[in-house]
Amino acid sequence: MTNAQKVSEFLSKAKTFYFLTTDGNQPKGRPFGFHMLVEDKIYFGCGTFKNVFKQLTNNPQVEVLAVNGGEFMRYDGTVRIVKDDALLAKVREIMPDIMAMYDKNGWEMGLFYLENGHAEIRGIMDLKEEFDV
Repeated sequence: MTNAQKVSEFLSKAKTFYFLTTDGNQPKGRPFGFHMLVEDKIYFGCGTFKNVFKQLTNNPQVEVLAVNGGEFMRYDGTVRIVKDDALLAKVREIMPDIMAMYDKNGWEMGLFYLENGHAEIRGIMDLKEEFDV
């Protein structure tokens, strides 16, 4: 299993995970649920009209926090925004209802992945695994 697969599997088991950004000097966090693993890269997406997209564009250093049972994962890196119609088609397959709402409202889905990623999987008191992604 690759390191990207480990992160993707943890995110899938957690179901909801938290994207941590900054708005100026104020930390911001919000729940996400969508990710997809394509060619060993983990892609995330959100509306380009949302504050979170503006925040990760202004400061691309982010962290993802996911909790699964008694373990949690921190996954950080630098956002790389991607415009790719083939990837967007995969998003449409995974989330047809959400994408229909975006289309109806004229919204754009912004896709991105993390470069230079680093992950830690931890228990409450111990480091279980640490690796680059």
